[in-house]
Amino acid sequence: MQLIRDGKIDEAVKMAQEQVHNEPDSAQALRGAAMVLDMAGHYKDAQSYWEKAVELASSAQSEAAARRDLANSYGFAGDCKNTAKYLLMVVDYWKTREKDEPHNAFYQEGEMANEAARYCIDAGDFNEAERLYRLGHELGIKEPDAPARKALWEFRTEHALARLAARRGNNAEAQKHVAAAKIALDQIKAADAGLGQQQESFWPYLTGYVALYTGDYKTALDDFQKANQNDAFIQCLIGMTYEKMGQKDKATEYYRKASTATSHNPPGGFARRFTREKLAA
Repeated sequence: MQLIRDGKIDEAVKMAQEQVHNEPDSAQALRGAAMVLDMAGHYKDAQSYWEKAVELASSAQSEAAARRDLANSYGFAGDCKNTAKYLLMVVDYWKTREKDEPHNAFYQEGEMANEAARYCIDAGDFNEAERLYRLGHELGIKEPDAPARKALWEFRTEHALARLAARRGNNAEAQKHVAAAKIALDQIKAADAGLGQQQESFWPYLTGYVALYTGDYKTALDDFQKANQNDAFIQCLIGMTYEKMGQKDKATEYYRKASTATSHNPPGGFARRFTREKLAA
């Protein structure tokens, strides 16, 4: 991934394809090459490699992991429908583990639905994102004997509903969900201080996001600067805020930072696609 970070995209793609040519039945080679291709925006080629990795999977668990990677590839491409399709297949795998791993299985089911929802909201399909976020809550909250995690699912869902309301231009609805998210966050802190501290970092992301999409750019910038500055998605949001404030040079600075993301997940997928478009303009 160093070549990707250094901006040597063509060289990285060439090396990745040569690796697969030399080891066509190596799941490791396929996964490595597919990840590089996703980072480079060569989604169809990447998906063909991920599909072969699914075929080569030696167990149900490794097959589910490969399907998740395939779903992420569609997410990188901004394809909400196929992202959800493959992540819900991963949910089906975890349903087979409920009896043997009830705590992990229900959590993972909710996590996969939420991951699909995150890609969908970033792709602009708000109705499907809401459906998937609500499904994630429905699945994740079934985890037994986990009061802090139940509060976590309330926090995650209210966080998502607030962001969706802001994207739909409904500030009053967004603020209602922000208030509900704060109650849930306080409940997490009371039940599990460590988990509460971990989730605290998502609070300024929420308030900044709502402020950005409801036109309060000063508040958005202040809040985003309290969030995780190493998160490529936050970097994109800061860039977007500066752009709205008419500070194009500062916006470009943050877009360039975000463009080096190499994480194969929703923040990385959004950052690679979004900044590619912004920096090419």
